[in-house]
Amino acid sequence: MTFEQSAALGRWLRRRAENVTVALLSVMFATFIIQIFFRYVLNNPIGWSEEVIITTWLWTVLWGAAFILGEAEEIRFDIIYSNISEGTRRLFTVVTGVALVFMYGISLPAAYRYVSFMKVERSAYLHVPINMMYSVYIIFTVACIGRYCWLVYQAIRGAKSPMTDPAKVGD
Repeated sequence: MTFEQSAALGRWLRRRAENVTVALLSVMFATFIIQIFFRYVLNNPIGWSEEVIITTWLWTVLWGAAFILGEAEEIRFDIIYSNISEGTRRLFTVVTGVALVFMYGISLPAAYRYVSFMKVERSAYLHVPINMMYSVYIIFTVACIGRYCWLVYQAIRGAKSPMTDPAKVGD
């Protein structure tokens, strides 16, 4: 597979990840509207809607952080980060990347065991196994480990560190 094909595949996968996020937000919004209608128009509140909204919000945030959020959009101390040399930024990338891979790596087995254990519990209204609702955390953790391994590899190879463009940051 050539670099161009790999880049095209990456762009296609990112668009599909964005599609999943749009679907999750759409379900969350529609459920929220249904919840308002039942509560304030029919005066008959429904409980399942809260489970759907909370679950879709959790999946949206962690899925988006794992697959959509770009490195330039990550939180960093821009006042410091923007005023240091490229070599120091690469060093920061390596140190923080290794630390995050280590922390996510040591937490992954315990998180997996906990999420797997939660298959015995079911949600109150939808009766969905809790492990299904929170399995996105495992996906998020594995994606973060992969992302930071790649960033460390790139920094060691001498690739330019991602920068935040202050002109593109909103208030």
